[in-house]
Amino acid sequence: MTEKDMEVHSFHVNGMHCQACVSLIESELGGVQNVSRVKASLRSLSVEVTGEFGDKDPERIASDLSSTLKPHGYSLSLERAGHLAKWSEFKTAFPIAVGFIGLFLILQKLGVVNLITSSGVTYPTAFVIGLVASVSTCMAVVGGLLLSMSASYAKTGDKVVPQTLFHFGRLVSFFVLGGVIGAIGSAFQMGSTATLILGILIGIVMLILGLNLLDTFHWAKRLQPVLPKFVGKTVHSAKTMNHTLTPFVVGAATFFLPCGFTQSMQIFTLTTGSFITGALMMLAFALGTLPVLALLSFGSVAIHKKASSGIFFKSAGLVVIFFAVFNLLNTFAASGLIPPIFNF
Repeated sequence: MTEKDMEVHSFHVNGMHCQACVSLIESELGGVQNVSRVKASLRSLSVEVTGEFGDKDPERIASDLSSTLKPHGYSLSLERAGHLAKWSEFKTAFPIAVGFIGLFLILQKLGVVNLITSSGVTYPTAFVIGLVASVSTCMAVVGGLLLSMSASYAKTGDKVVPQTLFHFGRLVSFFVLGGVIGAIGSAFQMGSTATLILGILIGIVMLILGLNLLDTFHWAKRLQPVLPKFVGKTVHSAKTMNHTLTPFVVGAATFFLPCGFTQSMQIFTLTTGSFITGALMMLAFALGTLPVLALLSFGSVAIHKKASSGIFFKSAGLVVIFFAVFNLLNTFAASGLIPPIFNF
């Protein structure tokens, strides 16, 4: 492919929600034949593609590239599609969220589970956050990575061992690296002020995640904190390694993918100041993501493709926002800034 044969086309991306989507889109389109460069932007919900496309017109190029992204819930178009907030979905989503929150508060009051304490996140909380994360669009990058890796191994007829190694690698890395983060936190010996700041940071990150899941306030997508792009690209490049343990390595590397849920849990783990507590906290989170990711790898389940996904995401968003506000109030109460509002 010569320099003069290169064409640059810019398309709007439908279905992009977070920085994880950016990494996935760039990785998938970057692997398309005759495409030499891909640059996606969450801010403008667009992607710029450089390559050699022959005599194809822009509409045909968009259609061909969309076929690569369609399994992950994205599509390309020449014109930006209007954002539909779909407020009517809240009529169903709100009661579902209230029922979910009410159930756990009742179980908490009865002492069946210790979901929320004045000290912050507990293991059951981490597990629940993992459940929500596993079906959110921010986890699409993990699911997309898993599916694309599994597809290459399926050609050899092995559909079980690679997926199993992937999930095992993910659990091991979250346990070990979670412990490392907790141990690092102990070295800093954070005082009350640092703990307060980190508690507020966790609450804000979760609040932004919840707003993004609602898919109602488009401006919230720009507030999501992200890791450098090269981190996601490095993880995605690992899937092309040809080795028996490649799925294990890729699963372990997902600890570094730009998922807001993972980042919020990593920040909290830093405050634990303990290797064991940090390891168990991140393991609980990873176990929460396991059921849906396992169904995705073994049963090709993708909730973001379903017609009712809007209602589900809005329900999940309301639940995440509740826990974000609850965490902020508990943080302020534990610091003595406000009196305890909830007595559990």
